[in-house]
Amino acid sequence: MFSFSEFYRLLANDEQLRPWLNTLPQQLSDWETAQHGDMARWVRALKKFPTDKPDFIDLKTQVSVMNEVPVAEGEQKRLESLLRLLHPWRKGPYHIHGIHIDTEWRSDWKWDRVLPHISPLKHRKVLDVGCGNGYHMWRMLGEGAALTVGIDPSNLFLIQFEAIRRLMGQDERAYLLPLGIEQLPELKAFDTVFSMGVLYHRRSPLDHLLQLKNQLRKGGELVLETLVIEGDENAVLVPGHRYAQMHNVYFFPSAKALKVWLEKSGFVDVRIVDESVTTTDEQRSTDWMTNNSLPEYLDPKDTSKTIEGYPAPRRAVLVAVNPD
Repeated sequence: MFSFSEFYRLLANDEQLRPWLNTLPQQLSDWETAQHGDMARWVRALKKFPTDKPDFIDLKTQVSVMNEVPVAEGEQKRLESLLRLLHPWRKGPYHIHGIHIDTEWRSDWKWDRVLPHISPLKHRKVLDVGCGNGYHMWRMLGEGAALTVGIDPSNLFLIQFEAIRRLMGQDERAYLLPLGIEQLPELKAFDTVFSMGVLYHRRSPLDHLLQLKNQLRKGGELVLETLVIEGDENAVLVPGHRYAQMHNVYFFPSAKALKVWLEKSGFVDVRIVDESVTTTDEQRSTDWMTNNSLPEYLDPKDTSKTIEGYPAPRRAVLVAVNPD
């Protein structure tokens, strides 16, 4: 169904990443054996996407592809129909041959908050943990990254990423693998590791921080973004059954507490570089993601709270260095 041979060749030619070949092929074989649900339908749609390289690709200011001569109206409609088969589109936006994929999240806004505070990505090998459909991976390439590898266990995110990758002309600098961080060996190979919107989904957040650290080379940089609460170094919220209707959430520290957690995990030069409340302009339902979104998850009488009565979503970005 999927061929990862191109990525295996890349690993074989990279001394730091080569040890991954000891475990990765079997993991991906097991993943493919377990496919079910809508996967066959999505793959049929994926095979219909063109793979010709477009005349213009912009990854610096947005994720956009277009040709010097615009695609014909009929072809544009066919392409849009294929893209809509992959609903819901949560991370973006994308601009594809005149088609605006208006995703649930304005992921470009998050990127604008993160980018000024991180080390330049030029020539770097980057790992994006919990990458979604890969939107930020394309923006990382726009900043000059040599290689971006994303991991996310969602099959739909993989298909969406591969659809965009085909429309980019099969870019050989970006790969998404349907894995979780716990499935990776201790590679210590990446110059930069991103974990954005993942930590609060982990039952053991300190273990997650150590797993991230184990992927970084000595002196490599971690970029961590997650839900937080206001408070001092000891403030941590442990939600009950749900938070903003999400089931699988566990720990929301304050940004100051998260800084302590990172230091306790062995990171140095830990900095809190951004903290902001998520607005209903940044996360909302759209024509490309018609399910409920943040506006439905807030208390209609007091939008500073979720419908469960917890503080409304607040996100922080921290940057840290692996000294080992």
